[in-house]
Amino acid sequence: MAECALSLASSSPVLSRISPTRFSPIRRPILLTSSFVAGKPLFCSHPHRRNSVLSTNSWRSQCRTKASMAERVSAKVEVYDSEEELAVALAKYTADLSEKFCKERDAFTVVVSGGSLIKSLRKLVEPPYIDSIDWSKWHVFWVDERVVPKDHPDSNYLLAYDGFLSKIPIPAGHVYAINDALSAEAAADDYETCLRHLVKSKILDISKESGFPKFDVMLLGMGPDGHIASLFPGHPLVHEKEKWVTFIKDSPKPPPNRITFTFPVINSSANIALAIVGAGKADVVHKSLGDDKSSDLLPVQMVSPEGELVWFLDKDAASKL
Repeated sequence: MAECALSLASSSPVLSRISPTRFSPIRRPILLTSSFVAGKPLFCSHPHRRNSVLSTNSWRSQCRTKASMAERVSAKVEVYDSEEELAVALAKYTADLSEKFCKERDAFTVVVSGGSLIKSLRKLVEPPYIDSIDWSKWHVFWVDERVVPKDHPDSNYLLAYDGFLSKIPIPAGHVYAINDALSAEAAADDYETCLRHLVKSKILDISKESGFPKFDVMLLGMGPDGHIASLFPGHPLVHEKEKWVTFIKDSPKPPPNRITFTFPVINSSANIALAIVGAGKADVVHKSLGDDKSSDLLPVQMVSPEGELVWFLDKDAASKL
């Protein structure tokens, strides 16, 4: 195993406990989207309902995003009255996917970000999911990471460990953190080497469409400037098309040294959930999903997975739609 596989057994006994139980399948409701997703117009079956449903728990119709003349990608937007309700829905969404992929391929590859996303995953460590999910099949990765020690306050690993990983019985060898002893460039190369090893060992799929690794789900947040992972507005890295993992030494948001998945990897995912909360992100949500006609796409508007994209919004984040 490449060095990006971090052993946690000594630091957290709970990570070595495995629960083989699985939960029963539950169907997820179909929910309404707004008039634009990822900067592209949507074709909605019930566009007249848009204004009347914002005061309810969620929007209730399915639409599709025009990704290109040749293909379309599924997209949904779900709006909840509170972050608490959003967290409940996000847990069910993740648990349903976990059951699906564990049955289909005996593994579940999950990518997480930092920030508020980890807090929104808290319902997964509560009943019924803590005891029903087959955590032994989970493999956890980071969409980006700050190149700092793992016990540093800026570490995405530390955030995930404290809020999520330390509370679930995931095998230590299934948690893939960066080698923080390396430089940003070397850490990015090391992480990509680790991913290639997992492809060869059949833990990680490869997209037949793109040739990039295909994760089962990415659970992502969004910055108030519309950045995703460590891909920032106007930065050249948003146009990287060859590498799986790259590095940045001039991040507009501190700390400056980071590694990040590239858009070809992000957009090869089978599923992506964007969990966005708070009024401070309402302007960017409006630009991304509303009627903004700007030709300058934010990174969040460039998210266009091979599979399904779901936006999880609380009512404050959706307040300007």
